[in-house]
Amino acid sequence: MRTFYRARLAALAALALSLAATAGAQSAGNSGSIDGTVTDPTGAVVSKARVEIRNPVSGFDRSATTDSSGKFQFTNIPFNPYHLTVTAPGFAAYVQDVEPRSSVPVSVAIKMQVAGSTEQVTVEAEGGDLIENDPTFHTDVDKNLFDKLPLESQSSSVSSLVTLATPGISADSNGLFHGLGDHAENSFSVDGQPITDQQSKVFSNQIPLDAIQSMEVISGAPPAEYGDKTSIVINVTTQSGQGVTTPHGSLTASYGSFGTSNVDFNLAYGGQKWGNFISASGLNSGRFLDPPEFAVMHDKGNEENLFDRVDYQLTTADSIHVNFEYTRSWFQTPNTFDTQKATPWNGVVVNNGGLDPRGNVVGASDQRSQIQTFNIAPSWTRLINNATVFTMGAFVRRDHFNYYPSGNPFADLGPTNLQREAVGQDRTLTNTGLRSQLSYVKGIHNMKAGAVYQQTFLNENDQLGIVDPTLLPSLSDANGNPCYNPTTHQAIDAPCTDLLPFDLTQPGGGSLFNFKGHTDVKELALYVEDNITKGPWAFNLGLRGDFYNGLSTHKEGEPRLGVAYNIKRTNTVLRVSYARVLETPFNENLILSSVGCNNAVLNPLLGCFEAGQPTPLAPGWRNEFHAGIQQAFGRYVVFSGEYIWKYTHNGYDFSILGNTPITFPVEWERSKIPGYAGRVSVPNLHGFSALAVFSSVAARFFTPQIGGAGAVPSAVLAAGSTPFRIDHDEKFNLTTHIQYQPWKTGPWFGFNWRYDSGLVAGQTPCFGGNCAQTMTDSTGAPAIAMTDSFGAPLTADQEFEAGLFCGSVRATPTRALPNPCPVSQFGSTLLQVPAPNSENDDKNPPRIAARSLFDMAIGHDNIFKGDKYKVSLRLTAINVTNKYALYNFLSTFSGTHYVTPRTLTAELGFHF
Repeated sequence: MRTFYRARLAALAALALSLAATAGAQSAGNSGSIDGTVTDPTGAVVSKARVEIRNPVSGFDRSATTDSSGKFQFTNIPFNPYHLTVTAPGFAAYVQDVEPRSSVPVSVAIKMQVAGSTEQVTVEAEGGDLIENDPTFHTDVDKNLFDKLPLESQSSSVSSLVTLATPGISADSNGLFHGLGDHAENSFSVDGQPITDQQSKVFSNQIPLDAIQSMEVISGAPPAEYGDKTSIVINVTTQSGQGVTTPHGSLTASYGSFGTSNVDFNLAYGGQKWGNFISASGLNSGRFLDPPEFAVMHDKGNEENLFDRVDYQLTTADSIHVNFEYTRSWFQTPNTFDTQKATPWNGVVVNNGGLDPRGNVVGASDQRSQIQTFNIAPSWTRLINNATVFTMGAFVRRDHFNYYPSGNPFADLGPTNLQREAVGQDRTLTNTGLRSQLSYVKGIHNMKAGAVYQQTFLNENDQLGIVDPTLLPSLSDANGNPCYNPTTHQAIDAPCTDLLPFDLTQPGGGSLFNFKGHTDVKELALYVEDNITKGPWAFNLGLRGDFYNGLSTHKEGEPRLGVAYNIKRTNTVLRVSYARVLETPFNENLILSSVGCNNAVLNPLLGCFEAGQPTPLAPGWRNEFHAGIQQAFGRYVVFSGEYIWKYTHNGYDFSILGNTPITFPVEWERSKIPGYAGRVSVPNLHGFSALAVFSSVAARFFTPQIGGAGAVPSAVLAAGSTPFRIDHDEKFNLTTHIQYQPWKTGPWFGFNWRYDSGLVAGQTPCFGGNCAQTMTDSTGAPAIAMTDSFGAPLTADQEFEAGLFCGSVRATPTRALPNPCPVSQFGSTLLQVPAPNSENDDKNPPRIAARSLFDMAIGHDNIFKGDKYKVSLRLTAINVTNKYALYNFLSTFSGTHYVTPRTLTAELGFHF
């Protein structure tokens, strides 16, 4: 502990000394700049020359005009290689490759040559322009792509973009995605600000998509500057108004299926030394979350978002940058047919005529959530000299999550032990921190050294009350005897004596159990790295040290190494890399998960499978290896692929509480995640471009569960240390996007095909002779019981949700299948059911059935061919074929969710 505090104080002192020694950048922390002067053969300046930088793979394209002194400047440029072209009347075209890789400005001196009067200039990318000699596997996504990409989720559009445009991503519901076999081990870096907490719509509110200029998604071994949660690192560069001397912006409005409406306004304006970009939007939808039924019930939601970025250049050496965001979202928890009709009180759990123990009509479940997100992140950059830049930043981000139970708590009772308590929650997560980085570029070296200190303040306030009258009678004492007398309504022994005061079903009622927790998590990271380029070789050498001090403590030294070799003759890049990574516990519900299973009241209510688990949750550590290739085929196609192998001690996931968006982090002894990912790009060719990303990733976790709240499947417990595939394991997925715009100022068309082979399914009925729930029917033939993996009976609606059938009989929300069903007649239209006697939690688990989803968009960015003012129209269709499919089913870690039905949206925009 003392070592941690000494290291923390030393780092803070170093930050203070740096601040005092250098009095106040040219860009945000994750973007660069390019400037230069254009002259003729005599050295005289050339004004009004057109300068263009372009990356043919990402689609980034920007142009500028030299001023009266022949100077030009591009700021806020993502770190990538660019093809720079300069043209001017009477001069031959000048072509040069430039590659900003840090916040140190790239300066170029351009001398134009006189050309013949009839010379025509045609500049096209060659094969060498399509590849990057970079040891780190990553995908560059520019605004030119995602402006025309049909996206499934308007409230989690950034997650949808990452899922569709980058390899290694398995799609999940509610804006969640699984990066390279992990759940939520993803981080964002927004203009250099690290954000490692959950960013899906049930945890936090994302940055609006129209505030983003470009993204770099790192799927390879992360460089030393990135830590904490690094399966996928999403490096975001936001839009800036600096240099936009004529105001530019847009006002768009859309309306579509499920009564979804959206209004968005953004404006960029500034001068050469200052700029402001502001975005404001509002969304209202009748299908805000992905529900557990294909039909939509009780699923309204809205979101209001404000983002503002301010840039100001104080001197030629000093500049400041501030990001501000406030977002509020409110949404209902979608109902199943069971919870919509209050069937738990109509015979599923107890037959009471739809009345609660007090004689009141229960009614439909009405669970709701509200999330308020606030973020402010100022930074200051100083250009020390032409080779050195210092950046200092601070940030404060706060998520305030409120979960409201139904007005009648008994309406929250779920079928078959899915949810046995009414729950309310009020929690806050406040992340504050300082970051500093010194960048130095000289010769073959591109060095960075930095420190990040952050402190996360957690407050958790929960209320729980038992609403299942069968819970106490089902419990036993330490000797296996009943601990509750249902006749006298008296508790005989623990755990019933602990729970009885909070059982709302008792005569006279009970009270709510209150849990309050507070802690603050301190993290310090120090790193140094050097990107070395020598001929065809590229090296990334780095070392990171992480110090974690929360409910547990841990420190880890993390070497990072990457090597790439460019075979220029064949336009091939070969690369290998290694990273040691510290993975910290999830902050959402960290306190409750760390102490809950040792609490006599919380243990049975949270579904803990045993008491006395090691607490609190502790960080894990990972070794990961990557090997990849990038290959350009002429100037038309580029392929990039990577093989990944990750081995983790203390692997993390989430468990979900009933039919709520409340989740708890859980920790397993270890995990092994091998897989591959790839990308094929076709740069713009006469208006046609294409992108295909694919992956196959195994997610093998090993028991025992060593921490966290939440029950695990009985089959897993029985398996001992046998590995099992967790529900973000997917054999194969593929996204293909094609885009065509035959005329640069004409209409355009975009099309997506997303194929998913299916995630591992949750509590499906066991199938085959190796499950305890199998039996024989009346004829003696092998049969299967309609129960989940815990042995609890499925309701008719749950059988319907899973698409189960028995012979010619199909389950409906109100009609269950024959029970048991002969093995020869049992099957599902929505699940992949293993063959008899072949089910294996590791080698052959039940899965969601494979699905193909098709989306398309067609639009025109300038209908009336205006010059200063433009009117746009866009039509988008999601799930064009109205595919009836699941994301997951009764997953311990995700619940049940369907993909979006066919959704049509029309958008009208005014641009200036």
